[in-house]
Amino acid sequence: MTTPSLVLGSTSRYRAELLRRLGLNFESKAPGTEEEVIAGETPAARAMRLAITKATDAGKGLGDALVIGSDQVAELDGVLLEKPGTIERAHAQLAACSGRSVRFHTALCVLDTRRGQRHTHLDLTQVHFRTLHATEISRYIEREQPLDCAGSFKCEGLGISLFDRIENSDPTALIGLPLIALARLLRDAGMEIP
Repeated sequence: MTTPSLVLGSTSRYRAELLRRLGLNFESKAPGTEEEVIAGETPAARAMRLAITKATDAGKGLGDALVIGSDQVAELDGVLLEKPGTIERAHAQLAACSGRSVRFHTALCVLDTRRGQRHTHLDLTQVHFRTLHATEISRYIEREQPLDCAGSFKCEGLGISLFDRIENSDPTALIGLPLIALARLLRDAGMEIP
């Protein structure tokens, strides 16, 4: 049996940087997935649905590949925190998170196109924000420009200074691709890691 190609069903530079840590050759492919909100869907279910759909969409037409789909949904008291897109929304999100805890659901799907099998994992991270002052929030946003990040921060950068603590089982999950689980799923699919 030949070694399947590895495809990251994402154009996220953060996920690509994480995947490079495993030392594997891969290509990135835009899945083209519509990220619609379904009424009544829990944040965890949304993350998993989108991870599976991204892997499936990116895997179309590929007969010998392992396709990785991942999605992350942030929630504050059950309300989704989307990518802010603007400085004003980022400021409002961080002000709402000040002194509170945010839950991040990071879902992962590895689709084996050879067998049509899906392997999934869901990671939960709790981020406890310290009390933030408006000037700190403004300085942070100006320096880091986290407009393309759910929750309006980058924990791999200056965003770490916004927290009291983080609770999770995989520190890479908060960045968007849980590498501990991914390495296990890829090994289960026959890849040699390390």
